[in-house]
Amino acid sequence: MLTRLPYTLLWIFALPLVLLRLAWRARRQPDYLKHVAERFGRYRVRAPMAVIWVHAVSVGETRAAEPLVRALLEQWPEHSVLLTHMTPTGRETGRNLFRHEPRVLSAYLPYDIGCLAHAFLRHFRPVFGVVMETELWPNLLAACRLRRVPVMLANGRLSARSARRYARLPALTGLTLKALTAIGAQTAADAARLSQLGARRVTVTGNIKFDITPPAALLQLGQTLRARAGARPIVLAASTREGEEALLLEAFTRHAPVDALLLLVPRHPQRFDEVAALAHGLGLQRRSADETVRADTRVLLGDSMGEMFAYHAAADVALIGGSWLPFGGQNLIEACAVGTPVVVGPHTYNFQAVAEDAVRAGAALRAVDADEGMRLAAQLLADRARHETMSAAGRSFATAHQGATARTVDILRNIHTATKS
Repeated sequence: MLTRLPYTLLWIFALPLVLLRLAWRARRQPDYLKHVAERFGRYRVRAPMAVIWVHAVSVGETRAAEPLVRALLEQWPEHSVLLTHMTPTGRETGRNLFRHEPRVLSAYLPYDIGCLAHAFLRHFRPVFGVVMETELWPNLLAACRLRRVPVMLANGRLSARSARRYARLPALTGLTLKALTAIGAQTAADAARLSQLGARRVTVTGNIKFDITPPAALLQLGQTLRARAGARPIVLAASTREGEEALLLEAFTRHAPVDALLLLVPRHPQRFDEVAALAHGLGLQRRSADETVRADTRVLLGDSMGEMFAYHAAADVALIGGSWLPFGGQNLIEACAVGTPVVVGPHTYNFQAVAEDAVRAGAALRAVDADEGMRLAAQLLADRARHETMSAAGRSFATAHQGATARTVDILRNIHTATKS
């Protein structure tokens, strides 16, 4: 407790600023002002049956959790799954993914103060919990340990940069990691870094994102989007971050064929209008308009949520956002799964192993900057033989790395059995 005391006090003193930030973010995303009571451990929703709790902080983690949630529903048909988030976009993604599954509930996780964590656990009484990737909440995990709620860190990843940050607080980090019942790491490197920080019971399970099956409806939508562009080649800039769009737009005008269409998809929906203003002079249409692409349109803005598989399926080549400036990169597995050749930039530390393995497998190319990235994309559009080779390599790469979900469920089954005995 003494180890967590400064952390807890910091949370308490920071709460007014946290609420101000919530209000500030609501200027662009009004949904931040919905369900605020849940962030303080007060809930209206109640589960009709025993609860398995899965925490996925935002959009990326929620999409990654999809195959695991479906496997949990199948393995424990007498249980419901509570899917918790910290952002409205994560919550909306969860609702879209599981709109036809009544056993999946949605809520916000409370702020990490002990009394709020206990209120959350008292209300839902989960039989066990799963935290996706590396969301470490010291007070929440301490409360779970006190209440004998086993928690697994699944799909765990920890970059060298993040490990150095956690290492600055060795006592708190070590105590938090030891509160976990088990850890499933994506790679051996992730497992080693977690163990060095004090984690126990670490198993390399692989990356659950490889187990995501492209939904047939989104693949069909991808074909529809492609048909609306006619015979034009499509370059996708997927999940771009602030500052990257200007670089990619400039490179596109310099290197892409004159008939090429840039499908530009910002990662955060609150930036759609901002990015639209950047591309307006090039001839812009919005995906939300649901129209055939005009001949004079050079940029189609992907201003929708939950359609990334469709965008990848529509594209001839994908440049992965977050990798052109030092944001750490975004997920490239979805592109590989549908056979779209990938180009990544120099900054992929959030997906380092996946990016390096994809390059080695021939499914991806690495560029030193956005200009070279667009030049490589243009070369792939012109070289159909190389394009087909990379497409096949991407599908094989995605298939070869599947199985993390089953390994994770095996660990959770053992945890659940041990808890009942």
